[in-house]
Order: sequence, then structure tokens, then C-alpha cells
Amino acid sequence: MAKTRDWEDMRKMMIRLLEEKTGEGLDKWNQKIKRQNPRDVEVLQAWLENQGVTGYARSLLVMETFGYPDYLLASASQLVDAQYKDRQHLRPIFDSIVAATTAIGEVTVQARKTYVSLVTPRRTFARIQPTTRNRVDLGLRLEGVQPGGRLHPSTIHETMQVQIGLSKPEDVDAEVLYWLEESYSQNSL
Repeated sequence: MAKTRDWEDMRKMMIRLLEEKTGEGLDKWNQKIKRQNPRDVEVLQAWLENQGVTGYARSLLVMETFGYPDYLLASASQLVDAQYKDRQHLRPIFDSIVAATTAIGEVTVQARKTYVSLVTPRRTFARIQPTTRNRVDLGLRLEGVQPGGRLHPSTIHETMQVQIGLSKPEDVDAEVLYWLEESYSQNSL
């Protein structure tokens, strides 16, 4: 079974980055911000930047202060369920792809609001996205592979050079599994 990662894992990583960058933990920063009493996000972001807090650490503190979006508080299974809520007939395609990853190596399934990343211990190698009501796109990070046949130029993410459109579970065939394995191999070195 593939490991699953959701927002809580991302939050822990952001807290770790905040501590590494500033030497102070989340509770200390929340206290500092409370004393500052920023009136809006822009004021808080400017103040944090002056304190040397940027990137993920700054995003974390802004959300701690002004609230987390609902989708960030959802579990991985809730996020995936929401992606396929109005297209249940496509869910078996997602399930087939994730099931196939258990045979290719150590894979983490990282759920987001509109897509799921498949991650090697090194980096993301594929993205699964229900793009339309009738198609799931599998984006693949494949260097040196040109679009052709079932491989189309990717619109999923700039790191995914190609994608394969899938409209039924049977589309997750030997060719798709080959490309999924190849992408895993290239991105786990």
C-alpha cells in the first residue's frame, strides 16, 4: 500500500522550516503576531518579511493568524473523494493507478484540492487529475520523451512534460504502466 500524505504533513514541514529559519517555534511566532495585531494579510506579510520570514514559513503564519482554507484541513481521502464526487465513474481509474504504484517502488500519494501527486523518495514523478467529467489525466515527469501516440504535451504542470488521457479503467493498461514505471525510475535516482 502506498503511503498517503495530506495537509497535516505539509503543515509539520512548514513548522520545521519556520524553526530552522528563525530559531523559534510556532507558538512563539503566534505570540509575536498577536502582539503586533495586524489588521490584514498584507500588513502581516510585510511585517513577517521585515522579520526575515518568507516562503512556506510566512504562509503558515498567515494561515495561523487569519485561518486555514477548508481544503487544507481535509484528510487525503476527503480530498480525493471531493475530486470525484461529481464523476464517480472515473474513480476506478484513479484507484487503478494508485494500486499500480505499489508494484513499482516506494511511493507517497500526496493529495491536494484538485489533483494527487505521486512522489518517489526524491520528488514528484506523476500527477493524477480529473480534468473533465469524462477524463482523468495522468501527467508524467519524463525527460527526453517526446509526445506521440497516447503521450500528449502536458497541461497539468510544467514539471510534467507529457500526459495520458484516461476515460475508463481499462485505459490503465500495460502501456500506461510502462510509462508510469519509467517516470518513477527517472525520478527516483
